[in-house]
Amino acid sequence: MKIRYDARGLAEPDAQAPNIAKIEGEGPARQAVFDAADLSTRQINLELRRLVYYEGVADVTIQNPGAKHSIAVGILTRCRITIEGSLGYFGCGLIDGPEIHIKGRVGWSVAENMMSGVVVIDKIAGSLAGAALRGGDLVVRGDVGARTGIDQKGGTIVVGGSAGMMTGFMLQRGRQIICGNVGGGLGDSMYDGAIYVGGKVTSLGVDCVEAELTPWRPRTPGTQAADLRLGAEGLVPEIRLRAEALALRQPRAGRAQARPVDPRDPIHEPERRRHQVGPGAQ
Repeated sequence: MKIRYDARGLAEPDAQAPNIAKIEGEGPARQAVFDAADLSTRQINLELRRLVYYEGVADVTIQNPGAKHSIAVGILTRCRITIEGSLGYFGCGLIDGPEIHIKGRVGWSVAENMMSGVVVIDKIAGSLAGAALRGGDLVVRGDVGARTGIDQKGGTIVVGGSAGMMTGFMLQRGRQIICGNVGGGLGDSMYDGAIYVGGKVTSLGVDCVEAELTPWRPRTPGTQAADLRLGAEGLVPEIRLRAEALALRQPRAGRAQARPVDPRDPIHEPERRRHQVGPGAQ
């Protein structure tokens, strides 16, 4: 299929929704199905948006996506999307609200910048899964590649298998639950958040320290969500990892610390605090 670009580099600027979906049911229970085998990425997304926004269909199934890139992006409403096949790069990014089930594999950067909703992937995912995730739940039943949850700012990432190197790189908030093993540099340069690992950790990254898992306790005024621990009935035998810099700046009762707070540490200098992630950072 030959794709035309305009002077700005936009793909298929004059494309129209193909109107090929079969819609069944009445009212809120309506469901739609369409075959994407012969459609371009632009046509698939236009058809999906037509069904969700203009037809008011809240349950859409896309068949034969053909591992195309950038499918089901920018959906900003509550709906249910089932993708019967695999996706390429940047699938399901920039979404706010939908529940998406991918019955296959995905490439790099799935669910990038997701604000809310749920994305479930039945098989494996490439690198950068959940990059800059801000909310919602990303579940990968298989393995994931490197840098899962890079720059994550919220939400939850659950991986049923193992994760590659630099998982949780620059994690700012949110949590990750890795049921298998994790590669080197786990939690490198993380600011806050929590990572739970059921298998072996190759190595911890800079500013990431292991903390003892404590019993769950009810949330009380003044207790931050990041301080809540999973109890013995949790998903996997977790360990809690936290940014060392945050532990040094804001020591709280009951928190395991890598070492005593040293007031001479450069991180306590106000004029340098904004520019440092951990002791000795430049």
